[in-house]
Parts: sequence; structure tokens; C-alpha cells
Amino acid sequence: MKRILIIGNAGAGKTTFALALKDKINVPVVHLDRLFWKDNWNYICAEEFDELLEKALVKQEWIIDGNYNRTLRYRMNYCDTVFYFDFPTATCLWGITKRIFQNYGKSRADMGGKCPEYFDRQKLYLYKSVFGFNRRHRKEYHRLLKTRNNSINVVVFKNRAQVKKYLEK
Repeated sequence: MKRILIIGNAGAGKTTFALALKDKINVPVVHLDRLFWKDNWNYICAEEFDELLEKALVKQEWIIDGNYNRTLRYRMNYCDTVFYFDFPTATCLWGITKRIFQNYGKSRADMGGKCPEYFDRQKLYLYKSVFGFNRRHRKEYHRLLKTRNNSINVVVFKNRAQVKKYLEK
């Protein structure tokens, strides 16, 4: 495992897993949110994001944490392993809520710029997105992972207990 994608709904624990995996295998983490977000929840244009992503993808080793569906198929051309967090919606909604409360008023380390956590209209959009993620993307993700290059190892987690067990071995 040298080039790893971690995908799944927001609030599933992708970043937490990425950091724990980094500690176990000593491969650097690239947070897509860090590439995408600038100060005060302003984001960069698609072209600039693609350039930053390309610079990360050509490196020999990485763990990329995040979805950004527009670039998922492209990123899969570079990876050797995909971890898909296929969690129930309720688990992810709880994860988002917990994350907001734990980081309220602070910027998380995995974010670009100064993007403090707080409740606002954007968070309402995030909850709506989390709520509809499995309905909109689950079939597409499973289809994409089934039609992958056979040299890509795919691990699908259905719950946090499976993630914990994986990290313990």
C-alpha cells in the first residue's frame, strides 16, 4: 500500500482513519479539503484544485482522504488501494454533529486556510448532503469499485467496529 484513497460519506471517519493509517505505515496524508478550502470557507476554482491534485498524485506515496466525486475516477487511475466507508446515514450524521461540537469555533488541521467550525447555512447544506449521500452515490461507488483495475485492492467498511479491527491487525 503506497497510494491509498479513502472515500465515503462525510462524518464517516475518513480523516481519523487516514491519520491512524499514516502512523502505522508511514505514508503521508493529503487531505482534499486542505487543497480545496481557503480562509473563511472560500474555495479555489476547479482548475487550481486539479493542478494541486495532480502534484499530489504523481508522488510515490500518499493517502488521499476525501471524495470530491468529480475527480474520483481520475484518482483511481493512480491508486493501489481504496478504503470505502459504506456507513449508514445515521452514523455519518452523528459523526458530523460530533465533529462540529468538538471543533466549534476552531479550524480543523485537515482543512485549508482558516475555516472554523460553526452552525450556519453551509452546515445545513452539509447535513442535507450527508442525508442523501448513500441514495445518490452508493450504487455508483460500488459499480466503480467492481469495475476497477484488478491490481487495486478494495476494502469496504460497513461500520466503525470493522475500521477499528482493521487498524488493530
